[in-house]
Amino acid sequence: MSDGALSQAEIDALLAGVDSSDSAAAPAAGGGSDAERRTIQDFLSSTVDAQSSNLSMMTNSKVTISGPQGTFINRDAFLGQLPDMVTVIKADYSSGFPGEHLYLMPEATARSFAGLMNKEDNIELDDMAMSVIGEAVGTIVGSQITALTTKTGNKSIANTPPEAANVPKAVAALPGGNFFAAAYQMDLGSEQPHQFWEIFGPGVAADIAKSLAAPASAAMPAMGRAENMGAMGMGAMSMMGGGAIGQTANVQPVQFPNLIPHATPQEAGNISLIMDVYMEMTVELGRTRKLIKDILGMGEGTIIELDKLAGEPVDILVNHKLIAKGEVVVIDENFGVRVTEIVSPQERMMEMG
Repeated sequence: MSDGALSQAEIDALLAGVDSSDSAAAPAAGGGSDAERRTIQDFLSSTVDAQSSNLSMMTNSKVTISGPQGTFINRDAFLGQLPDMVTVIKADYSSGFPGEHLYLMPEATARSFAGLMNKEDNIELDDMAMSVIGEAVGTIVGSQITALTTKTGNKSIANTPPEAANVPKAVAALPGGNFFAAAYQMDLGSEQPHQFWEIFGPGVAADIAKSLAAPASAAMPAMGRAENMGAMGMGAMSMMGGGAIGQTANVQPVQFPNLIPHATPQEAGNISLIMDVYMEMTVELGRTRKLIKDILGMGEGTIIELDKLAGEPVDILVNHKLIAKGEVVVIDENFGVRVTEIVSPQERMMEMG
């Protein structure tokens, strides 16, 4: 018989807003079919190469991410897989597929990763380390959103700025019901393997799986389909299936090489001397040429037509040299640019020279 005192597990559960006496017995809300699980897992698997490349560039070390293995699971079952202390990085989707989205890693993995980012051993998980981890996760999420936009045609997908915190696992803010958890393996160049998880709330997982499973033609805006069909000649249509109307074309996804720079040790040593030098970065929406008399005649309300079409990517320049292209997004109340194309390192070095 209980003496009325709360156990540590019950205290932790109350702090997390969970009733430990009922949660184990109550069935988990929501669901998640095996088809949805496979759809999301296959999509995430297609992004690990890009994520590995991005993290390798950020750390200047080889980082390899593999997996993931995805499953629908409830809070109690998931917490049983975790150590006592974990680092939680919230990166909820604010639009497109709005809802809960976060990453979670054991404290030891967070220390190793933050230490690799800062080139520091035995790093403390202070505010600076949390900021570094949040920045890395922001890069991963950005790559994932770009892939989601490409595959679903949904251009409104955006996330909140990642926020990282190291907390006891019992107070981790996990979604309710059966959420989707993807377990990744991460190799940081040491003998010890590391694991981390990506978690989608039940509603987010269902929406993403539905959009990914939809035919590509259904995800394409109606106007875009009409423009594409208008641009196709009869010869092109005949090549896509003998000219039979309504015949489905066999469309294959384009595979791009990883954007990993290959520098010699001497080059890496030289460039490290200027890594903390500030450079001017600008985003160019477009350009035009005007006569002086036209410029002098400008006033409030004057409309200036640029040389770019609506929807074209904007140019990202460093010291007036083109390094990348991207699309305009809105973050809170500020404009931002999501990078969609990187100019090759060799071209960038020649431009800067």
